[in-house]
Amino acid sequence: MTRAKAARGRIDKRRAILDAAFTVFARRGYNQACVQEIADEAEVAKPTVYNHLDDKETLFRHAVEAAADAVAARCVEAIAGLRDPGADLPAALTDSAHRLLRVCASDHSRALRSLTYAQLTTFPDLADTVQDRTSRHLAEALSDRFARLMLSGRLRTTDPAQAAEHFLALLTGPLEAHSRLGTRNVPAAELRELAESAVDTFVRAYATAENTGR
Repeated sequence: MTRAKAARGRIDKRRAILDAAFTVFARRGYNQACVQEIADEAEVAKPTVYNHLDDKETLFRHAVEAAADAVAARCVEAIAGLRDPGADLPAALTDSAHRLLRVCASDHSRALRSLTYAQLTTFPDLADTVQDRTSRHLAEALSDRFARLMLSGRLRTTDPAQAAEHFLALLTGPLEAHSRLGTRNVPAAELRELAESAVDTFVRAYATAENTGR
């Protein structure tokens, strides 16, 4: 085996361990989860887990951070269409909003929030780490998209970071209410309605007259 293949194999195995760890921690909670169950989930030997990550605490932190990065990547992918929204800006915004809500309402995202909040007393810094890697990272990417739309005259010229904050608040606030703080699965049709309502409000506040879709 070449050195490059060996390195790739190690990276893939580490990723598999972190994915398995997140699954077990989400299912059991930090205190009840054990490294042997994580090894079984990842289909590796228990010593292999320790070869990649020193102890249970380190494993938990890295598993949560990896899960947060995965959610963030999906969120940024959800707004990719805003780089070139086409002639119908409200439609492009609605599509991105709907995609974002689907990510935020997914089992993976809900498990990440639940697990992070449940361990606030044991890992008080982890919530801020997760927020940095998810919502703040997304807000920065969305701010960049909105800045470009402002420069092209499609959105009213203002602070793009504030516009991004407002857009996300219009989505996440109602989602928290409809999902009962993440304890209820929100049907797809309901997510679509939330996206349309959020975009309607956002467009009224931020779109230039020729880009309101009305």
